[in-house]
Amino acid sequence: MIVASASLIIPSALYSTLPQSNSTEPDIHILTLSYITSIILLAFYLVYLYFQLKSHARLFEAAEEEGHDLSPVAASIVLIMATVGVMVCSDSLIDSIDGIVEASHVSRTFIGLIIVPIVGNAGEYATTVKAALKGKLDLAIAVVVGSTLQIALFVTPFLVILGWIIGQPMELRFDTFETTVFFLAVVVVNCLIRDGRTNYFEGALLIGT
Repeated sequence: MIVASASLIIPSALYSTLPQSNSTEPDIHILTLSYITSIILLAFYLVYLYFQLKSHARLFEAAEEEGHDLSPVAASIVLIMATVGVMVCSDSLIDSIDGIVEASHVSRTFIGLIIVPIVGNAGEYATTVKAALKGKLDLAIAVVVGSTLQIALFVTPFLVILGWIIGQPMELRFDTFETTVFFLAVVVVNCLIRDGRTNYFEGALLIGT
């Protein structure tokens, strides 16, 4: 996560050092760096998958094997149906944002950055909380970190590369505030879970931060 967050900070740092122009066109230096970084991140993701699923799969095996309620085929069908359901609900939610903004006078930014992600990831949050309540902190952390890694190492660079292919320039340059908060969040979480142990004081610090 630290490597992924650093790779998202570097384009923003480079942008801040370049002479600012009034042109709306993406800077060629930022685009080049974004393309190279995206290729490297996708390579990291492939290596991460091979490491987790093949070469060192034993490190990620659950300590306790639980019975499976569904067969792989049934589980895949349920997963696909749930994904389609979440997609439909998310689209309906996004379509209703304008009405919510006018009726509640809540900023569009707050809805886009807070409300929509909470609703869209409700299933993931429920799984995380359920695992934590059962004392399976490794599983709870793995769900959160795995989801974040998929966005940082796969989805974001893939969209940049896809934009490059279809002629729609996209950069890995994000707002300075957003990248700073993201990096600090990664550092704080890493410091708290690095030793493999935790307590209520560290939990309070994490929630407060």
